[in-house]
Amino acid sequence: MLEIRLRQKDNVIILDLSGRIDVDAANLVETTGQVLRDGYLDVLCNFEEVDFIDYVGVSLVAVAYKEVMNFSGRMKFTNIPAHLKSIFAISGLDRAIEMHASEDTAVSAFGQDKAIEDIKKMQLRRRFKRLDIGLKVELKDKYDTKAACSKVDVLNLSAVGAFIFGCAGFKLGDEVLMKLTLPPKLEQIELSAKVVWLSDKQIQPHAHPGMGIEFQNIPGPIQQKLIEFIDRNLSFMSSE
Repeated sequence: MLEIRLRQKDNVIILDLSGRIDVDAANLVETTGQVLRDGYLDVLCNFEEVDFIDYVGVSLVAVAYKEVMNFSGRMKFTNIPAHLKSIFAISGLDRAIEMHASEDTAVSAFGQDKAIEDIKKMQLRRRFKRLDIGLKVELKDKYDTKAACSKVDVLNLSAVGAFIFGCAGFKLGDEVLMKLTLPPKLEQIELSAKVVWLSDKQIQPHAHPGMGIEFQNIPGPIQQKLIEFIDRNLSFMSSE
């Protein structure tokens, strides 16, 4: 029986695993899924008290890891006993998942990853122009159709993300679908995105309720249409 205790350290959720990871360890997948749905995308599995894992258990670990990847999260391992390292090596998990000798180095690695990721995102954003515009869009949760906002405003649009005003109820990390119509051809497109910023009512009352979303896995042709739309409108505005 696998026991799982949850704790948090520097925005990393740590799963302290204890016991056996085998056919009865489906709670590892369930717990990982719930953590992700709660908005925590950095998951560290602590194997220090795991005394057994078989190949079914390895498959469950792989499923949990894949679930994290599907949420664009990160999973790392720490404190792996010697009797588990050989199984991870044979299965190839040691090549797919970062494994750290201590909890502190693993948590630090999450922070380093985020710093590098933020730099890359900033470089990416600088490549694309941003357009201040008022467009009505429909927004809904990617996994919960009941959570939705209709006819809210996109006040700022780029080829990699947007600022949405007038929609509350979403939290950081939520995956959403945004449907918008681009004038003048009135072409309708749908974009997958993730909530990466929420306005603070006390600090930014003028932008509340508002949120920043970052487009995810946007197809090249769709992104090109956004670029052309933004360039066309920026040129029009500059000529006025």
